[in-house]
Amino acid sequence: MLLIAIIVYESNDKDSNQKEKPNEQKEQKPTYRASYHFTSPDKWINDPQRPIYFDGKFHYYYLYNRDYPNGNGTEWRHATSEDLVHWQDEGIAIPKYTNKNGDPWSGSAVIDENNTAGFGEGAIVAIVTQPSADGGKQEQYLWYSQDRGKSFISYSDQPVMPNPGQKDFRDPKIIWDKQNNKWIALMAEGEKIGFYESDNLKDWSYIGEVITENIGIVECPDLFQIQADDGTNKWVLGASANGKAHGKPNTYAYWIGQFDGKQFIADHAEPKWLDYGFDWYGAVTFDDGQSSTKRYALGWMNNWDYANNTPTLKENFNGINSIVREITLQKQGNNEYSLLSQPVQMLNNIVKSTESYKDLKVDEIKTLKSKGDSYLLEADISWSDLNNVGVRLRESDDKTRHIDVGIKADEGYSYVNRGNTGQPDESRRFLESKAPFDKKKKNVHLKIFVDKTSIEVFVDDGKIVYSSEVFPELDDKGISLFAEGGTAHFNNVSIKHLHYKEKH
Repeated sequence: MLLIAIIVYESNDKDSNQKEKPNEQKEQKPTYRASYHFTSPDKWINDPQRPIYFDGKFHYYYLYNRDYPNGNGTEWRHATSEDLVHWQDEGIAIPKYTNKNGDPWSGSAVIDENNTAGFGEGAIVAIVTQPSADGGKQEQYLWYSQDRGKSFISYSDQPVMPNPGQKDFRDPKIIWDKQNNKWIALMAEGEKIGFYESDNLKDWSYIGEVITENIGIVECPDLFQIQADDGTNKWVLGASANGKAHGKPNTYAYWIGQFDGKQFIADHAEPKWLDYGFDWYGAVTFDDGQSSTKRYALGWMNNWDYANNTPTLKENFNGINSIVREITLQKQGNNEYSLLSQPVQMLNNIVKSTESYKDLKVDEIKTLKSKGDSYLLEADISWSDLNNVGVRLRESDDKTRHIDVGIKADEGYSYVNRGNTGQPDESRRFLESKAPFDKKKKNVHLKIFVDKTSIEVFVDDGKIVYSSEVFPELDDKGISLFAEGGTAHFNNVSIKHLHYKEKH
């Protein structure tokens, strides 16, 4: 089984001559291995591939490099889960360098229920970017599985989607358009998203494009239909975008609109963002085939600006995913719609213990008795007049190191600041991430997931989310509440200590 958690036991003083009982659990060394997030079993992971649901499980493929850091090339590694919290490693599904077209990059797998490609009903078909033998062009190749996704066979050394003559032509996202009875592919093509159609997953025709503006190169496009809370059906176009050069996030941008089988028309040209942190890239959304009002999402918690700067390298691995989120569509004012994010409810099953505080009045700083490095903190915070309010997490005993999550009420933004703890950005340009917060609002609900090297913050029921890597010292486990320039009331404060439980 792929371990996504390692238990850290409190050390106990023992007589040096005391013998260990045969079945006694040995004390394990301190580790940066996540307590409840999906992490690389070893070496390296980056882009997640959209999970697909069949046979009662989610089947998840991700890019993995067994030769990291001394060799290049990714392959598709496979894991399965029944609850999106516990994962079982299923090994390599698409190996690298098995044909002349090099290593498999990102793409997507689909269940070919109607046997449109001719590999059998229910075959799993993956369309994958490979840098072809023809000068390293980014082209799309077909792989298929006839053993329920355990292993894939290369269909041909020739691409099913040849490069049309451009530098960027990658990350195919395949969906079945049930209204028009055909396959649709989205391609990342620099600053635009290309649309293609096919009847059989082998022969593809160009049908249109969406040109993006001021969000840099786009990757890992996404397209899905979802029903909003008012019953309206909308289409969502998404992509991982590099907006930092324009003062925007470097995560998942999305547009709400309509898709007629040929063309996507956005309600507004300016995208919205599913995450405002620094480390939620290559994100994918997916479903279980049962709900029209809810999807799931997960992202790679890293950033190409500092991808190899992590203390986990000393433990022979580099790679962590965000927790899985539930995504819903809500109607806002002015007839606009926005996606909301919430952690999957199955995370409640790994709560080890809970500490609660009913009503705390804070006018400077208050340190809680609670400590930890793997937990969910929730709080309702209210105020009448102040400048800054929030929580300090993974705080050192001398108070010099901490991660700050809060609301800058006088300036109108929420934020996560990792500048006072270990963090990956040596340039120190990306220390505080921000998102707008209504100055007139005098309260906020915070839901914060803390793990060994990550922090994920859900503001006001997931209207705003932040996901970022952090590298606190392992002994930094303090929690403090703060208010600056006034008094704040912290109600319903709870710290739920999270602990991955091995399934038996």
